[in-house]
Amino acid sequence: MVLSRRSAILNVMVDAAEKAGRALVRDFGEVEHLQVSKKGPADFVSTADLKSEKILMETLSKGRPSYGFLMEEGGEKKGTESNMRWIIDPLDGTTNFLHGIPHWCVSIGLEKDGDIVAGVVHNPINDETFYSEKGTGAFMTGRRLRVSNRTTLTDAVIAMGGARPGAANHTAFMAEQNAISPFTSGMRRFGAAALDLCYVAAARVDGFWERDLNAWDVAAGALILKEAGGSVSELNGGKNYVYGRSIVGANAPLHADLLKKLQAASGQDAPKVAAAT
Repeated sequence: MVLSRRSAILNVMVDAAEKAGRALVRDFGEVEHLQVSKKGPADFVSTADLKSEKILMETLSKGRPSYGFLMEEGGEKKGTESNMRWIIDPLDGTTNFLHGIPHWCVSIGLEKDGDIVAGVVHNPINDETFYSEKGTGAFMTGRRLRVSNRTTLTDAVIAMGGARPGAANHTAFMAEQNAISPFTSGMRRFGAAALDLCYVAAARVDGFWERDLNAWDVAAGALILKEAGGSVSELNGGKNYVYGRSIVGANAPLHADLLKKLQAASGQDAPKVAAAT
């Protein structure tokens, strides 16, 4: 087992995520009493989201007062250090949370000059914290993470994000699912992209893809997956997966196979840009 010593910036991030997580756990036990509103079909925001985001802002601002923010609920807030900002999801997996399903997390990414340089994903229910800094490897509560060594889809369990019926990408998602599922050992739909990416990093599942994502869904988890030895790209093969609205992640052999099958299902050409590793 390889244990990591966290840097000062990671300590700030982990502290913020754990504080927000403790508040969320208290709210998780009182889900029926939460005030909930709808941003759109199957798209919820609760008082728990807003409370968690407030805790994250206050704690991160105390640690690094000059950094800006890009947030799911609060939008963008400029900092005096214009090249540094936090990308935060105060509650990834809100639908799970509101239905009492214990699979959700707090996600914090740190962006420097347009590049994600640190990430923390905290799962309070399991008391698991995934984290990484660029170039230093990926860890879960001190233990080094590595992606799985499975090289064929027939041996692999693949996680995916879904699309509700009627959504613009629902037809594409169903075509992709139908193209992948016959070749795998199993498919999983967990409902929290940040955790899904970390599960690939921890070799709990072997790959993941999803469409219609935002930067706060993937910034931290994608870095953790890359630092665990994984390959990450957009569905079109591009490298702008943080802002490109889609993501595919796995070890290198499975990533190539997944990307090929996903693109064939949606009628795309083979990728013109290599995946980030």
